[in-house]
Amino acid sequence: MTVYATLDSPLGELLLVGEEAPAAPGGTALVSLSMPGQKGGAAVRDEWRRAPEAFEEIVRQLRAYFAGELTRFDIPYAPGTGTDFQRQVWAELDAIPYGATTSYGEIARRLGASSVKVRAIGTAIGRNPLLVVRPCHRVIGSDGTLKGYAGGLERKEQLLRLEGALATDGAVTGDGGRAAG
Repeated sequence: MTVYATLDSPLGELLLVGEEAPAAPGGTALVSLSMPGQKGGAAVRDEWRRAPEAFEEIVRQLRAYFAGELTRFDIPYAPGTGTDFQRQVWAELDAIPYGATTSYGEIARRLGASSVKVRAIGTAIGRNPLLVVRPCHRVIGSDGTLKGYAGGLERKEQLLRLEGALATDGAVTGDGGRAAG
């Protein structure tokens, strides 16, 4: 059964959607984490059941992250989401450390894809259903500038500042776009 809850956050009200999964910690595997106004974000459906209790562990981790106390999530994701290619790209997102950034081109290089595939990689990143916890906000342009984010560039900037990867003047800090891989 699909369950959902909402969470007030510094980014606005987050919508958490999950599948009941008894083997998962807390009994829920996360399907989607979206925010108001997000391009392609989830919307509550009539057949979903509101179940804040199913997301207690996920909410605990998100609150700790926003408080600057958590740098890596340990949240089970629901299987079967995305194409094989999207899952490969999303695995690269999961490997970007807290406080670091990387570029779309660097992800293409790690996947052994030609520079022609950078646009496809950007599209796969844009279809990431798990904003914040699968850190697509850590991907920037090869010139160090902030590029697209389904939740809006203001929120991307806010997340990078929280992680210390963006200086107060907007310059990328951390490793300057060269996350270890």
